[in-house]
Amino acid sequence: MLADSDTRWKWGALTANRIVSGATLDGCLLRGRATPTPRQLDEVGVRADSLREVTAAEFLRTMGAPGPSYDVVVLALVGGAVQAMLHGLAHQWRGRARRPVVVTGYVGVVYEKLADGLLLRHGADVVLANSRHDADRFREVYRGVGAGAGSVVECALPFLGGERYDKATREGRPHTVVFAAQPSVPDSRADRTYLLKRVVQHARRHPGHEVLVKLRSRPGEHTTHVEELPYQKLAARLPGGLPDNCRLVYGHMSDVLDRTDLLVTVSSTAALEALHRRIPTAVLTDLGVRESLGNHHFLGSGCLASWDDLDAGALPEPDAYWLGRQGVVADGPYETAFDTARERVAELRAADRLPPLAPYYTTATAPGYLPGVLARYGLLPTGEPHASAAGGEGTSGVRRFVRGAVRDLARGAYRHGVQRVAPVIRRMGEL
Repeated sequence: MLADSDTRWKWGALTANRIVSGATLDGCLLRGRATPTPRQLDEVGVRADSLREVTAAEFLRTMGAPGPSYDVVVLALVGGAVQAMLHGLAHQWRGRARRPVVVTGYVGVVYEKLADGLLLRHGADVVLANSRHDADRFREVYRGVGAGAGSVVECALPFLGGERYDKATREGRPHTVVFAAQPSVPDSRADRTYLLKRVVQHARRHPGHEVLVKLRSRPGEHTTHVEELPYQKLAARLPGGLPDNCRLVYGHMSDVLDRTDLLVTVSSTAALEALHRRIPTAVLTDLGVRESLGNHHFLGSGCLASWDDLDAGALPEPDAYWLGRQGVVADGPYETAFDTARERVAELRAADRLPPLAPYYTTATAPGYLPGVLARYGLLPTGEPHASAAGGEGTSGVRRFVRGAVRDLARGAYRHGVQRVAPVIRRMGEL
């Protein structure tokens, strides 16, 4: 399994365990700006039999090596990386009688770049859709460009679960409101400061409540999206600071949900986790219902509300039909949501021969787009690693050490630029 961030590692590892039960899981982390730290991996709480950090060329070299092959390869990556790996694997496996089954999908709510992201994933043997709603949209996109839609398989998010919410069991404990923060939504200082102030305002209006701001990463760490303005820094600058009943928390989302009475967010996938457990959930409208925020995905859910509503004691009531379409409350036991995916993967594994990987994007269908996508991952238009990226097998230990040190410095400089320099330049531009 190859992943490029903490959230995609979580999705990929759990998906692999659900669609191929009892298998050995070898994990690879694609080296890049969002490569998770050991702390982030530990917080996710998903273990692999082996785990290492690799470049795209190193991963492809491993996949193309002679000898025993893997049965299934799960690509838990951003769309461009999936496309690059599909072309790279097609090159590595050219002429092979047998090859692994390739599976990919999305880590959560698909609210932007639907066509772009899906077409970058086309070519995998299985493209998992986390709900009936997504499966219908995915097939529509593929058919719309004349590409095969048979790879789309409906399942569910692999990390749903946990004890169903029961208010009666909460007697004697403080009412707990959790604001699930997101790294990049919203993205402006004004909007993020506004949301944090409303969280604090809610805590002050309800001193008997416990109000938690659930954060995805600590300053300096990156997740799936770049976070220019961490809430930790905004909280440190609030006049008067956070009240005693309001604090920032980290940790596994399911652990936080165990003590949650109301989940509040702009558009986080945490909303689906909470709804699956029947926890009252509010998707904020304070900043508008906009595609750029992702909260438009929750139209018809019954969960849209403002902080004014919540301050007044409102608890949104979710729409049962919308939940069913989103795969949140599955028809029957939750585990059955993965039956079709298991059967499809088992069928492909049992085949005497699989056809070569054939992504929709080629140098014929997208000659002005595909080469640039592949180049970002060190691949030529043929899918072959560029000579500068393919080297490394004969690299000395000293050179590997120096290269690693330079890479770590560059990653640190990038994070410093995103979180410190970029906001300053943005503010100067607004003068």
